[in-house]
Amino acid sequence: MRQKELRLALICYGGVSLAIYMHGITKEIWKLAQASRDFHDGTRNDQCSRGIYFDMFEWMEQETGIRLRVLPDIIAGASAGGINGIFLSQAIISGQSLEPLTDMWLDTADVDRLLDPDARPLSRFSKFWAEPIAWLALGRKGGAVEQTVSKEAREEVKMKLSRFVRARWFAPPFGGKVFSTLIFDALEAMTKSEAGPRLLPPEQPLDLFVTVTDFVGHPEKLQLNSPPEALEMEHRITIGFSTRGQKSRNVADPAELVFSGRATASFPGAFPPFTVAELDEVLKDKGYVWSGRKNFLRRVLPNQSRTGTAEDTILIDGSVLANAPFAQAIEALKNRPAKREIDRRFVYIDPRPDLDVAKSDKAMQRLQAAQDEENESLPGFFSTIFGAISNIPREQPIRDNLDDIARRSNRIIQMRLITDNLRGEVEQIVEGLFGRTLFLDRPTASRLATWRRKSRDKAAKLSGFSYSAYGHLKLTTIVEEIVQTVRRARNEPLAQNQQALRDILWSELHKRGLENVGKKAGAGPSKSAIDFFREQDLGYRIRRLRFLARRLAEDLDDCAPEDYVAIEKMHDVIYDCLAIYIERETVDYLGEDFAALAAQADTMPAAMLDGLASARDLTSADATVDQRLAEALIGLPKKEKRSMLLAFLGFPFYDIATLPLLQGEGLDEFDPIKVDRISPEDAKAIRKGGVAATLKGIEFNNFGAFFSRSYRENDYLWGRLHGAERMIDIMLSTVPEGKRPDAQMTLEFKKTIFRKIVDEEEKRLTTIGPLFTSLRKEIARAIPV
Repeated sequence: MRQKELRLALICYGGVSLAIYMHGITKEIWKLAQASRDFHDGTRNDQCSRGIYFDMFEWMEQETGIRLRVLPDIIAGASAGGINGIFLSQAIISGQSLEPLTDMWLDTADVDRLLDPDARPLSRFSKFWAEPIAWLALGRKGGAVEQTVSKEAREEVKMKLSRFVRARWFAPPFGGKVFSTLIFDALEAMTKSEAGPRLLPPEQPLDLFVTVTDFVGHPEKLQLNSPPEALEMEHRITIGFSTRGQKSRNVADPAELVFSGRATASFPGAFPPFTVAELDEVLKDKGYVWSGRKNFLRRVLPNQSRTGTAEDTILIDGSVLANAPFAQAIEALKNRPAKREIDRRFVYIDPRPDLDVAKSDKAMQRLQAAQDEENESLPGFFSTIFGAISNIPREQPIRDNLDDIARRSNRIIQMRLITDNLRGEVEQIVEGLFGRTLFLDRPTASRLATWRRKSRDKAAKLSGFSYSAYGHLKLTTIVEEIVQTVRRARNEPLAQNQQALRDILWSELHKRGLENVGKKAGAGPSKSAIDFFREQDLGYRIRRLRFLARRLAEDLDDCAPEDYVAIEKMHDVIYDCLAIYIERETVDYLGEDFAALAAQADTMPAAMLDGLASARDLTSADATVDQRLAEALIGLPKKEKRSMLLAFLGFPFYDIATLPLLQGEGLDEFDPIKVDRISPEDAKAIRKGGVAATLKGIEFNNFGAFFSRSYRENDYLWGRLHGAERMIDIMLSTVPEGKRPDAQMTLEFKKTIFRKIVDEEEKRLTTIGPLFTSLRKEIARAIPV
């Protein structure tokens, strides 16, 4: 059976009240991840769409020979998308229910609940002078409400809009403390729900990123030629969480998640800016003790913490400067385990792609008008200002991010072509070096250690002049990794401001005889280089084991069924060994003694390097890994054992050939990356027309769903339906084209899951009865797209 992992890096855009629609989508991603876990545990759960996804996993296994596993392991969000990302991450790691977030969006994301108590109108006569404005906005026949709001929701919307218009002016109407409390209560309700199994394998980390904007900004140093340094005000902040190396069933302390959710969704003008003092008040009211407060603030606000201003830092909506946080998700691709064949997808949720289309059409019309009118003037003073402060910063295209993904995918394809083409030649060299009796021998830890040293030396000698370039690239990569380790131990934010430390380290390495990595051409590395690589080259060891895992994944496709258990055991051993090395990358593993040495690295680089080598103790780690690999190799069938030994001993040859292509960076996932979008424009199985035909929250500049329960129910239901449709599309796209179901069968899968969702939600969503009637008819007459 062909093992395959569909890994999702989820990007959640901001969208104000369209957060409710996006929650419906993330809920389907959660259901799919649950069904994936059910399928691999062999325990079917028939709860709504979860059971249908399970059936699809079974169909794929039986009809295509692919045993698929779905793993949402990278989540990045901004503004309302950040809140959805936080709750989805917690549900994936803890196994807890996502239903409390559904309750929060449907029951409490309403202007009557969100209005600050001090901003509410005290009576119907409050701001009597605002009555004409309210009348113009609400009561005029043929006005905005009458034209855009459905009949059943008009009275509700008018009533709430009236209170909203007559509320506090020239200050945010919604309460920051109210919002923080709602997020805290929803997280607390999650912890009280019944916890199921973790939805990611134990070795698979989850990385969560939330963007925030520092309103005042903080100074960052820029290193220049002349002057040597300059200051620039930085406003972008990314709050990151990772479960790497953690055994907790929580992504983070609930207080830290509330901090992140409230800060990222501080929509300017609607909510007051966020400060930690607001959260302190909420936690005090709740009687909650935030034990990690100081460390958290030092981590996410390092510059402010050093200057003593973290307590007063003003944070506003993350989508102001980073509404589509692709870059953070791309960065998280480093150091991810790859146990099987990977189909990596970047999936972004964009609730309003129609705006980009409309802007494009208007831009083309303006361009045509400019061509027809020779005297077309440039944008005026006010139009330029309002354009600059409204949509342009928030809605920049993601083309640059997609270009980065494409370049990475091209490097992966090139690397795989190189290793595939080199395989025959490398295996011939290795067999000639050790003799065919090697593969009949019984591997032991000492033999593996001797064999890999001999293979490494042979590869260096055969590479001739190119070894010097490879060796220097390895050395540069190690120095950079050490610089970043020191930076993290010091809790310093910017990597580019470490040039002085780099210079000091290079000076120290030259003292140790590392100005020349190699001897003369064909003689291999110098002794000083060998000693340094043995003590510090953590990256090489990780790359070697990942290469071994990749080769074994390929062998798994061709093995006999009776050999699967032995090969799976080898997989487990490889990843257990990887964990031994990967944990040595973390600052926590290195301990307080190294942190003290890192603080003095600028003046005592030799002590820091020796302390790092001692803390990591790669020599003993190598001995452990050799022992575990030798034991696992003994249990492999002859064919797979030969393949593993050839890959293990041939790796130095492959590394010399591919490391320059990878620019010194090891790739953990060896498959190209694809990008998928989820939006109303992409899900048309039930109803055509996209955003305008399905969503209600788009009214009032995307605040519409905050004014009507029926609007929220409508958008949430469409979010689930669109999410289910697109997740089926993405699942089936992992199958080779010749084995995919035809359009009619695909539609039947979708119809089945649509009916399940409609039946389940009808009990909860009580204000949109006509929509349920309509949906059942539309689903019945749906035809293949």
